[in-house]
Amino acid sequence: MENFSIKKLSKAFDIEIDSIASDKSISHRCAMFSIFSNETSIIRNFLTAEDTLNSLAIVEQLGAKIKRDGSYVEITPTSNLTEPSDVLDCGNSGTAMRLFCGLLASVNGSFVLSGDKYLRNRPMKRVADPLRSIGANIDGRENGNKAPLFIRGVKELKPFTYHSPVDSAQVKSAMILAALRATGVSKYKENELTRDHTERMLKGMGAKIETDNEGFINIYPLQGHLKPLNITVPTDPSSAFFFALAAAITPNSRVLIKNVTLNPTRIGAYEVLKRMGVEINYIQKENIYEPIGDIEVKYKELNGVVVEDNISWLIDELPALSIAMSLAKGKSLVKNAAELRVKESDRIKSVVTNLEKCGVSYTEFEDGYEIIGGSLNKACINSHGDHRIAMSFSIAGLVCDMDIEDVDCILTSFPNFKEILDSLRD
Repeated sequence: MENFSIKKLSKAFDIEIDSIASDKSISHRCAMFSIFSNETSIIRNFLTAEDTLNSLAIVEQLGAKIKRDGSYVEITPTSNLTEPSDVLDCGNSGTAMRLFCGLLASVNGSFVLSGDKYLRNRPMKRVADPLRSIGANIDGRENGNKAPLFIRGVKELKPFTYHSPVDSAQVKSAMILAALRATGVSKYKENELTRDHTERMLKGMGAKIETDNEGFINIYPLQGHLKPLNITVPTDPSSAFFFALAAAITPNSRVLIKNVTLNPTRIGAYEVLKRMGVEINYIQKENIYEPIGDIEVKYKELNGVVVEDNISWLIDELPALSIAMSLAKGKSLVKNAAELRVKESDRIKSVVTNLEKCGVSYTEFEDGYEIIGGSLNKACINSHGDHRIAMSFSIAGLVCDMDIEDVDCILTSFPNFKEILDSLRD
């Protein structure tokens, strides 16, 4: 699947989807957090994509016993993590590399984290420097900024008080994981709430993590083992958003997406679509670890929008939102989104250069862009090896023919994306 062509839809669609990829963020964490228990964790609907399977393989290299039947996974941890004899391959996943940095920082042994050519070119100092400040021993290429990263675990990390200069769930999660094995209570603060799956899941397993009146997350060191996970991973709202976008840009169309995490930090993009005029309805269900439910999206005419707050809640969906902005009436503005430049690609540059090929007028800023909406023209798109760029412009192809280059990257997060995309024509 090196590239493919998308043809314009000839009719509206009304569809229910229950086969969208499981949540990648939660699947990664299920694999990692299982090793904090001394009993077998049971994980249903684990995402069987390259990135998350790499995390599962790393946990196995660290000594855990894995039983897997499709998306059903049992993880039985070892009493002491094993020093691996080979490199720990994170594939294309910045989440895996950054979180394993925090997890392994206090584990006795030496560890090398690496990945594909795209991951090896992504900056890691934003996680490595805070960890180094509490005593972690982490090195890598370009003065410790690029993978492969070498970690020599420190038995006792210092407790810390850290106010992060960047709002990043990956940085926060790495610091929380390190804090679990520190010698005292650690405190972490962010300016804007980022994805909180790490806090929710660890608390569900019995970890003591509390937020105080000053906004600091207080992380208490582990006293023994945590309870094992027993979880069904919900649908990934970031993956589901591509089909919410499809309904939003295809006249008279509707989609109902089943069993999605409705965590407030994960549905910000749906709220932006709602502000643009799209009809969005949430149907809540019960779940222990995460709020889950169904999301209904119905086409309405799109209007321009300003996006400058809670950017950390939108960082994965902004490329797809940019397609909606390009088809909306008036101007749309994205600001305070410099984080986009350090994702799988420089997503600001990837978005605007590909939109330019589609005939869209824009202004690029260091931390965002302005788009003048109207229409999209057929183009040949370069994904730059970024799965979200590839999928966003694939959805754009539903309103104008589109050729997408380098789409193998889609397999890292959403193996059946093309299958569901094709089903819209049935």
